[in-house]
Amino acid sequence: MKLPLFLLFVLFTFACEDDDDFQDNMTPMGPTQDTLRQITYLALGDSYTIGTSVTAQERWPDQLSAALADQHSIEVSDLDIIAVNGWTTRDLINGINAGVPRNEYDLVSLLIGVNNQYQGKSIREYELEFRELLNTAISYAGGDKNKVFVVSIPDYAFTPFGGGSQQITDELVEFNASGRRLATEAGIPFYNITPISQEAQDDPELVASDNLHPSGKQYARWVEEVILAQVARLLEE
Repeated sequence: MKLPLFLLFVLFTFACEDDDDFQDNMTPMGPTQDTLRQITYLALGDSYTIGTSVTAQERWPDQLSAALADQHSIEVSDLDIIAVNGWTTRDLINGINAGVPRNEYDLVSLLIGVNNQYQGKSIREYELEFRELLNTAISYAGGDKNKVFVVSIPDYAFTPFGGGSQQITDELVEFNASGRRLATEAGIPFYNITPISQEAQDDPELVASDNLHPSGKQYARWVEEVILAQVARLLEE
């Protein structure tokens, strides 16, 4: 038996609508590999950047990279870290001079100075070498200051190793003040994570198993509470 022409038309229309709904439901949710903006990132520093006593995934540059992809659709396609436990500003300069994988990066960070303080180096020496490192960071960002940021030195006085030493805190206040001033003079943002590090005295989970360095949990707070949103804005400029 043949169906009336108008009924065939109605059935065909519903079939097309159902097919459209099916195609809509098949649309991938969230950013895909093709939609992510890709950048390169160079992180310069010491034990706090290389992540002494935590896994690679727990280091703050790695957590920042993951958060940029998850929350801002920015994928760090290449993350290069030039940092070694115990490095001073002079050590970092020498390490950079030994060779950096790329000539230019979309993002460059600098966190250095705690070992200058620990080894009794002078503020004067720190300032001369920190200024040189700022200029080096800018050069690796293609001369664009908007691609560079500085992270403050954590206060390890609030760890079991530091034992609540007021002298450590006072000296790091001086080093951080110098770092902030020099970064500001160079037109580079300075992100202050030090207050988070000082909470370690009341929250043992913020300290790694070596009783000195930050844990992955503390690094996560650096990223989420201080660094991530500001870096995302830098990359949007």
